[in-house]
Amino acid sequence: MAIIVDSATRLVVQGITGREGSFHATRNRDYGTNVVAGVTPGKGGEDVSGIPVFDSVREAVDESGANAAMVFVPARFAADAIYEAAGACIDTVICITEGIPAHDMLRVYNYIRPRGVTMVGPNCPGVLSPGKANVGIIPGEIFQEGGVGLVSRSGTLTYQIGHELTQLGIGQSTIVGIGGDPVVGSSFIDILGRFESDPETELVVMVGEIGGAEEEKAATFIEAEMTKPVVAYIAGFTAPPGKTMGHAGAIISGTSGTAQAKKEALEANGVRVGTNPTEVAQLVAEAVAARA
Repeated sequence: MAIIVDSATRLVVQGITGREGSFHATRNRDYGTNVVAGVTPGKGGEDVSGIPVFDSVREAVDESGANAAMVFVPARFAADAIYEAAGACIDTVICITEGIPAHDMLRVYNYIRPRGVTMVGPNCPGVLSPGKANVGIIPGEIFQEGGVGLVSRSGTLTYQIGHELTQLGIGQSTIVGIGGDPVVGSSFIDILGRFESDPETELVVMVGEIGGAEEEKAATFIEAEMTKPVVAYIAGFTAPPGKTMGHAGAIISGTSGTAQAKKEALEANGVRVGTNPTEVAQLVAEAVAARA
């Protein structure tokens, strides 16, 4: 198994005729993802490297049986694109678009959650299940199949830690970049729960960063709900207080949301926290060896 995307994923790409949409749609297909359709209003009947283009997600679903959507629509239209996908009975929406206003995402979040739609993003690198499917912009060639689940707020750190693990011969079950915006479709807790239920995931790496309280909430969840070991990394130990560092959600208020506070909360709940990506990979290797 894997979580969120796998060999059964049938992907429709919203915004496929744009530069980024076409590039990553074909790259995902070349990886092995079953990209069955694309959507750009007004361009129905065209194709992108053999991928048929439709005017609406509903048409794409009816014609291709798509069950997942990847959103590469510009920020001002992205919320409507997510509504459209959910309205067409798409089960999984992965939104790569950045710059969506937080109030738009609040409305989207409250629309999709009661409908049981799994959403990852926005402002995220996507989801990769090595050897099965890649939906997003994650460089699949640096990952390999295995038993370590990886969930992260940071795209770049996702790649670095995944590569460090691969270099040690440690493969991954699924890599999930949840996004760094203040409002995202899936939280750490959502993804940790899925990894806990996934029989192919033996250990989880969680990559957090300064700002907010999601890592502290995850620490409580890990202690109460998870039987699988978790190793963590928190980016931002040298960030000046009050500064936004990279992501819209990465802002500290007083002593709340600091890297040190998050590290202490995780360690208090039994999570080992690395001080850099290389140490994280080493901690994972130790945990894997201990379970062997």
